[in-house]
Amino acid sequence: MRIAAAFDSEAELVFFEGECLDLLRQLPDGLVKLVVTSPPYNLGKPYENRLALDEYVDQQRRVIEQCVRVLGEGGSICWQVGNYVGNGEIVPLDVVLYPLFAELGLQLRNRIVWAFGHGLHASRRFSGRYEVVLWFTKGSVYTFNLDAVRVPQKYPGKKYFKGLRKGELSCNPLGKNPGDIWEIPNVKANHVEKTVHPCQFPVELVERLVLAMTREGDWVLDPFMGVASPAIAALMHHRKAIGAEIKPEYVETARQRIAAAVEGELRIRPMSRAVYDPGEPGANVPPQTVRLEPGPVQLQLTEAGGP
Repeated sequence: MRIAAAFDSEAELVFFEGECLDLLRQLPDGLVKLVVTSPPYNLGKPYENRLALDEYVDQQRRVIEQCVRVLGEGGSICWQVGNYVGNGEIVPLDVVLYPLFAELGLQLRNRIVWAFGHGLHASRRFSGRYEVVLWFTKGSVYTFNLDAVRVPQKYPGKKYFKGLRKGELSCNPLGKNPGDIWEIPNVKANHVEKTVHPCQFPVELVERLVLAMTREGDWVLDPFMGVASPAIAALMHHRKAIGAEIKPEYVETARQRIAAAVEGELRIRPMSRAVYDPGEPGANVPPQTVRLEPGPVQLQLTEAGGP
C-alpha cells in the first residue's frame, strides 16, 4: 500500500502530520467524494484549546470552506458533532454549524442521531447519550448506495395478507433502510478498538457512511484524523483515504493501527454485531480482523437524486 506524507494522487493513503488547513490547501478542487469527520467540540480536551464559542465557529468556518472546495459535485460531507458545554448550559453544535454549510450551498439530507449507552454521568441534567451526524450533499444528484448498508428486517418473513400481492413478501429481502437513528456503541473501556484517544470514532459508524456515499477508488477525507478510524474504514473497502492530525501521540497510534491492518492484525467491532444483550451473551459476533489488500471492484448500486 502506497502511503504519502503530503498529497500524492497515486497514493492510497495520504497522512499529513500537521494543521488540517495546511493539508487542505494542497488539495485540488473537487478531489474528494466524501468528507467524514468529528471535529473538536471545544470542550478543552487534550487535543484542543478551548475558545469562546464565536471564535470556535470562525475556526470551523475556515475548515468547512476548504472542505466544500475540495468536495466534488455529487459528493457528501458528514460532520459529526455533540454539544458545547459552558457553565452547565449545553449548546448543540449541529444547530450552530448548520448555517455555515447552508451558506455554502450544501443541502442537508439527514440529521443522523448516533445513540450509545455509555458516557459521562450528569447530576444536574439527564446524561447525554447521543451525538449527531449532519449529512450534506453538494448538489441534488448524489451517490447513495442503500443496498450496501441495509440491516436485517425485524419481521423478515412478513407477507401481504390480501390484495393482488397476497402471499408475497411485504419487505425488501435484502434488508431494511437503517433509518436516521443509529445505535452503535461508542469506543469506551473494553471496546476492542480502544486506544489513547478519548473520543475516537468506531470504525463501523464510518463504514456505513463510506459504503453508502462512495464508490471504490473514491477519495475519503478526514481533516481531523485522530487515530485514523475513518481512514481504516475507507481502506477496508478499497477507497483512498486522506487526512491530517496535529497531535504526535495520535499520529503514532494511527500509524500503528494502519500497520496492524496491513499485517492483518487489527481487530475491530464488525458492522454485523448487535448491541450487547446481557440476556443472550452467546449471541455476539466476535471481533473482526482487518487486512488491507486489493479486492474486487464493488458495482455502483444506486444513483439518487432529490431530497
